[in-house]
Amino acid sequence: MRENIDRKDIITYLSAKLAEAPTLARKKTQKDGKPLGYRRVYSRIKKHIDNFLSGEKKGIENRVIVLPGLRGVGKTTLMLQIYKYLYLTKQIEQDRILYFSVDELKEYLGAKISEVIRVYVESVFKTSFVNLDKQLIILIDEAHFDKEWSIAAKIIYDQTENIFLFLTGSSALSMEMSVDLARRAKKEVMFPMNFSEYLILKYNVFPPSGTAESIRELIFNPSNASLKIASDKWDGLKRKVLAIGKPLDKEFEYFLTSGGFPYGMNLNEKDIYERILTMIDRIIERDIFVIRSFKTETRNLITRILTFLALQKPGGTSDVKLAQRLDTSPTLVRSILDVLEKTHLIFSVKPYSGVGKLVRKPWKYYFLSPSINASINYRLGKYDLRDRNMLGLFAENLVASYFFRMKETINTPLGIFYDPEKEGADFLIQKGISEIIPVEVSIGKKGKSQIKKAVNKYKAKYGIVISSTNDVKKEDNIIYIPITFFSFV
Repeated sequence: MRENIDRKDIITYLSAKLAEAPTLARKKTQKDGKPLGYRRVYSRIKKHIDNFLSGEKKGIENRVIVLPGLRGVGKTTLMLQIYKYLYLTKQIEQDRILYFSVDELKEYLGAKISEVIRVYVESVFKTSFVNLDKQLIILIDEAHFDKEWSIAAKIIYDQTENIFLFLTGSSALSMEMSVDLARRAKKEVMFPMNFSEYLILKYNVFPPSGTAESIRELIFNPSNASLKIASDKWDGLKRKVLAIGKPLDKEFEYFLTSGGFPYGMNLNEKDIYERILTMIDRIIERDIFVIRSFKTETRNLITRILTFLALQKPGGTSDVKLAQRLDTSPTLVRSILDVLEKTHLIFSVKPYSGVGKLVRKPWKYYFLSPSINASINYRLGKYDLRDRNMLGLFAENLVASYFFRMKETINTPLGIFYDPEKEGADFLIQKGISEIIPVEVSIGKKGKSQIKKAVNKYKAKYGIVISSTNDVKKEDNIIYIPITFFSFV
């Protein structure tokens, strides 16, 4: 332990954290006296912990869970919901569940995760990691603020089977994880909400079982059977949504522009955008500078780059052209774009070049949720829902972000590209090593000519149009999916 940190200060800090956790969990997991809803990943985390507590082999193996995700997606709320489950439902003793935020820890004590957990075990249980004979659950929020978090987790995993570690942090946690820890830890990723979670949390309306699976099957393995199943799910979904008493397409439009983050459930659009803009500012001011060192004046440049991306019409973004526009170096622009991708605020889609080929075309950048794009346009006074082109851009962003989410979580598709040809398909989805699925996106009706051209060019078996069509259908070798239905994937 570093000499400038008094052990007594850590013990005092731990005592406070253990004492206040039940009250904090209660306050932060309810609104107006009613419990907040659960994100989907909650059940998976809970299962990992249940397996650990029951002593199952899988539970002992998966006793380090890492949950990276963008700010604002609900990681802290989920962690405190897990605390409540352990404390109230499982009735685990209060001193066996430790919750703390490394952001706060570093600010008040400057201590490391490893120091705090070691003092916790030694002072509360009068033992060491190796000799610990009680099961403990340690919930560590904002872990990325300790650059040695991965080392600490690996050491604890190796020294005892009686500590379950659940760590959340920025999306950069995935990149920071050491090879040694990656072999031991189970990674779950938390994304902004899809339309399914939005309706569940806001209206308690659940889609028919297997809806997401039916959409994925239709996209990647279309057949008459998968078309019929998806169509039936879509019809059942429309019937279920009648319960909210609002037109489904209007609710989807609101979700598209404002519904990506759980905190917006009961806010108006203005307040939602203000919250999202505050989140962006915090990512720039805190998370980015934890990942990489930039000069203070670079902060303004980061904001200008995000503004440029939000105002960008369809098309790639060249580092060189962007650098010229912002009067800075291409190297710095590339570095900023790279770190923005590490936070998951944005992600890139590269031009398709084919196997073994290189296309010197710029990359396209999308926001992880179209709500982020909408909020930046709102700040600049450019937000106008009467502009169907703007809605079309948000729809393209949504489709890109869903494919990105699928790639990150279920490793399907293998790749997401855009067609570098003039008036090419919006996306080229790589299904197998060389199998391509062209995808077109539109808020309005979409014709066949563009997608058919892409199907022929890339010798694809079929193409997909995601648009404002009302029906799930197939015409020739083109599959039509309503964008509202696709948003449940």
